[in-house]
Amino acid sequence: MMITTKGRNALKIMIDLAQHADGGYVSLADIAERQKESLKYLETSAAQLSAAGFVVSARGKSGGYRLTKSAEEYTVAEILTAGEGSLAPVSCLISGCENAGTCMTLPLFKELDEVIMNFLTSKTLKDLI
Repeated sequence: MMITTKGRNALKIMIDLAQHADGGYVSLADIAERQKESLKYLETSAAQLSAAGFVVSARGKSGGYRLTKSAEEYTVAEILTAGEGSLAPVSCLISGCENAGTCMTLPLFKELDEVIMNFLTSKTLKDLI
């Protein structure tokens, strides 16, 4: 499994919002500048986070994004999943496989997936800030 730019950017946005929001909205341009990331790439990740209900946005001069919950209520697993779609180490855990009944490696990958998810679920956004 490799976390892509989408997942990393989702996590960066959430961390930045948790650090800088102070109850208000934070512009994506400010986040892009602090995180040294492309605004265009962050816009895609912000839209995914908004669709997941993790952030809300407001337009206008003092607009931007803010978290919908406190930092301790978000797990790293759910943030990365919002950005990535899936964190499964192999595609057959997502879509199934015609060889699942006889696959010698499937138990290993199921266990690996469980270890990864348990670890990422044990970490919250607050832990990262």
